[in-house]
Amino acid sequence: MSAEHLPTSGEYIVHHLTHLNTTGEAQKAVIDWSIFNIDSLFYSIVLGLITIFFLWKAASKATSGVPGRFQAAVEILVEMVAEQAKGVIHSEQSRKFVAPLGLTVFVWIFLMNAMDLLPVDLLPNIGQMFGIHYQRVVGTADLNISLGMSISVLFICLYYNLKIKGVNGWVHELFTAPFGNHPILWPINFLMQLIEFASKTISHGMRLFGNMYAGELVFMLIALLGGTATVFGFLGNVIAGSVWAIFHILIITLQAFIFMMLTLVYVGQAHEGH
Repeated sequence: MSAEHLPTSGEYIVHHLTHLNTTGEAQKAVIDWSIFNIDSLFYSIVLGLITIFFLWKAASKATSGVPGRFQAAVEILVEMVAEQAKGVIHSEQSRKFVAPLGLTVFVWIFLMNAMDLLPVDLLPNIGQMFGIHYQRVVGTADLNISLGMSISVLFICLYYNLKIKGVNGWVHELFTAPFGNHPILWPINFLMQLIEFASKTISHGMRLFGNMYAGELVFMLIALLGGTATVFGFLGNVIAGSVWAIFHILIITLQAFIFMMLTLVYVGQAHEGH
């Protein structure tokens, strides 16, 4: 942001809610890359790679003896996800893929959510030193990322519907559930099925986005207290920021758990007939 004058509260928040993209250069490019939020993609991919490395490191160092702290912590996560998966997905073969998927989703979303605990201006100020004037670091506070993940879950559900029920069985279910197999009811049944898939996917992504976006806004409002250049503003920033950060740890963990559980539940429903 410009150093010529201090930004107003509105300018500060708008600046911090603006994504990094190439809107200004889009017309010069063959592909309009402005449709992509580069900051969200960067941090979500980097944290995804860290998630893979974290889980690979845990698996490679696992021993049958007395586990260390790192292995014990990972084993708690693995057992927690495995127990949840066993309760909603009765196919042992499916759980071999879905349980690790749930674990990966939980750790990945937790790390993306945890970026909200960093000081609001830390990474954006570092970015400005390198000419990056806009930067949002919480990928899950971007609707594109959260809906992208929920749409991926939808594709997995469609895959298991086809795998478990077969093409004929699933098509029959699409047109005969939930109201019956009378031909007059086929269009209504099919419409209800489409609404069900759409509502699950949209609510799955919107729930994560809404909670993380709201948390991001609260941190920005607290950061504004520190810009009042008064003792009370400084103390208010430190105290309110600390209290909200402690409370937010519960939120980021809970949102990761909820997204993981809904993933398991939706995949489990794909295994069952109406």
